[in-house]
Amino acid sequence: MKFLLKYSLLSLILTISNSSNAANENLSKLDLPDGFSIKIFSSDIKSPRQMAESDEGVIFVGSKSGDSIIALLDKDNDNYAETKITVASNLSNPTGVEFKDGSLYFSEVDKIWVIENIDDYVLRSEHQELPNKKLVTDNLPSDTWHGWKWLGFGPDGYLYVPVGAPCNICLKPLKDDSRFASIHRILEDGSLEKVASGIRNTVGFDWHPKTEKLYFSDNGRDWLGDDSPSCELNIINEEGEFFGYPYKHATNVIDPEYGKLISDLDIDFTDPILELGAHVAPTGIAFYDKNTFPSSFKNNLFITLHGSWNRSKKVGYKVISVNFDDDGNYLAHKDFISGWLNDGKVWGRPSAPFVKSDGSLLISDDKYNVIYRVTYSQEKI
Repeated sequence: MKFLLKYSLLSLILTISNSSNAANENLSKLDLPDGFSIKIFSSDIKSPRQMAESDEGVIFVGSKSGDSIIALLDKDNDNYAETKITVASNLSNPTGVEFKDGSLYFSEVDKIWVIENIDDYVLRSEHQELPNKKLVTDNLPSDTWHGWKWLGFGPDGYLYVPVGAPCNICLKPLKDDSRFASIHRILEDGSLEKVASGIRNTVGFDWHPKTEKLYFSDNGRDWLGDDSPSCELNIINEEGEFFGYPYKHATNVIDPEYGKLISDLDIDFTDPILELGAHVAPTGIAFYDKNTFPSSFKNNLFITLHGSWNRSKKVGYKVISVNFDDDGNYLAHKDFISGWLNDGKVWGRPSAPFVKSDGSLLISDDKYNVIYRVTYSQEKI
């Protein structure tokens, strides 16, 4: 019996040690700018996606292939969240999470829910039962193709949500249901108010800290070759703008099937402000509005490029930083973190960035099933 106990303990220690060594070995493959470091903030999270933070520093995480929303706690303040608490379960693609005024909002394919006073449940209850959730809206399509969501509260106080096109390329479903291929705000009665359309599939948007204009990424259509069309970064300057899908992609790629209908349209097309590259799959964006990174990163936009799945040579699998002038006009972009793709082999897929209240940057990885924490250690410049 003692032998079995010692053997079991030894196996557990070796398993933890091997997992830790593998994690550290992979982290060493990542390339960051000078002064920045990256460590694992939490691990063994099923396909983590969007993140949110409560007033008391609890991190909430959505999931692409899981069915739960979890809370992460760093109880010993060592910058590793060792405690996981499920706050909602039996959900369909609960990718999106957002926090506002003490309440946690989270998505399913066809619904948005809210749990009020979420910190009380996570920090001051025994978690014997899941907290009560209230329906915000069920006025969303149930199609699972591009059905996962990203959530965000705008400067106007409304919750915004995208509805992707239920296809790679199509027109009839969009005419039958105008909710598709659009970004909406959710009104008090749960109804949707369209903000912009012609958007194939955005799973990342944020508001510029100064101009308060909405920026969003869009995933380009498939099966037009390795290098076309490009995925996009866009800005909404006026509500009601149309961004081209399914007639036109990127700046000047006319769709071979639906492009011939452009001459029949009485609508202006808005081009992207930045072409990100074909098949790179942007799945999250976040403006950096804190002061712990160098001043050159202030109000920069971080974009996670999830990576290609059907290109002959893989691309993406990195985080980029986009720089703007004070008026929010695009200036330049560069790689911020790379190394998840090495010699054609992929070991991780960055899926969403989140700027933590302490100024560090969290990045979820839905292949490696971890959340990273990026910090800067040199003097502020």
